[in-house]
Amino acid sequence: MTSIGGSEMVDWNLAVATAQRLTRPGPEVSRDEARAIVAELRGHALDSEAHVRAFTRMHGDADAPPHGTPVLIVDRAGWAKANVAGFREVLKPLLVKMQARRPGGAGGAVLGTVGGKVTGVEVGMLLSFLSSRVLGQYETFAPPSRDMPAGPVKPGPGQSKAGRLLLVAPNIVQVERELDVDPHDFRLWVCLHEETHRTQFTAVPWLRDHIESEIQSFLGETDLDASTVIERVRQAVQSFSGPNAGRDQDGADGAADAEGAPDDGRSLVDLVQTPSQREILARLTGVMSLLEGHADYVMDGVGPQVVASVAEIREKFSRRRATGAGRLDQALRRLLGLDAKLRQYRDGERFVRAVVDEVGMDGFNKVWTSPNTLPTKTEIAKPAEWVARVHRRSEG
Repeated sequence: MTSIGGSEMVDWNLAVATAQRLTRPGPEVSRDEARAIVAELRGHALDSEAHVRAFTRMHGDADAPPHGTPVLIVDRAGWAKANVAGFREVLKPLLVKMQARRPGGAGGAVLGTVGGKVTGVEVGMLLSFLSSRVLGQYETFAPPSRDMPAGPVKPGPGQSKAGRLLLVAPNIVQVERELDVDPHDFRLWVCLHEETHRTQFTAVPWLRDHIESEIQSFLGETDLDASTVIERVRQAVQSFSGPNAGRDQDGADGAADAEGAPDDGRSLVDLVQTPSQREILARLTGVMSLLEGHADYVMDGVGPQVVASVAEIREKFSRRRATGAGRLDQALRRLLGLDAKLRQYRDGERFVRAVVDEVGMDGFNKVWTSPNTLPTKTEIAKPAEWVARVHRRSEG
């Protein structure tokens, strides 16, 4: 726990307990079915590594052992627990900073204890909501624990740190049933996407540290005045609670609330930013769009070779991803910034496809050379500008 004098800024144990208490178990399967699903996902993850590395030509360190990071098949509560550990690690510097600004004396300690429990419950509720929507995740920040191992940490500068691949079995089963697609094909298709993320981080040693540095810079710029943060959160909530907030029957964004305030679709993340944070977030958006779009491009590129029903799966999954599950789900996705993530998939995939079409896979792989060759947010939308900058070509 991040604490001073026994008083935590965030009660992480309570966050885990809240998520586990509120998280639904998922679709019903027999014990034998569950064992078979877990075994198949492990096998698909293992097979996907060779497919992804051959297609992307990203082989990484030749001296590194194969399958150096573990694959964990988890339930929804297990996914939430792993992400609490990740949050705790990433937010540690920010929480220490906030501790230093807390009022001293018994009053400050009491406030910290109450606030830590409230925040712990809120984190748990958020992860409970998300835990039923995530199919898989390459977890880059959480340290290894006894029940959740992570990959080896190599000594020396520039070396890749621990990581693990999480596959959320109940969600994979639920989606394959909802889409009415071949379960074996769908599970392999999902593994191809998630294995691409594992390849990205294991084959590009500097990537994890670069993203962590950007996140820490973002958090370091956070306005720590509690009243300001509360006011911005209040504005965020109000922007989604007006009579015209959300979407109308045709799916269009509402233009304004009753008093004419613009409903600009901003998320909580957008509303808790300084100008410096906006610059950092723009860079992070470019990176995350690249990673997500690259994974989508690879899963569809490898898919026809190994997934017989890939065209049906992609069509149905894309439709489901775009529509969401209803008005409340759409509002929550917008409030949490999840719609921005959906755009990252789409825009990033278009970027990767355009660059590969122009300069081939080896030319595209120059993107992994250093942080300086990563695409900017603008270049994600205009791939020719990245090609011109990195390959020293004119657009003509």
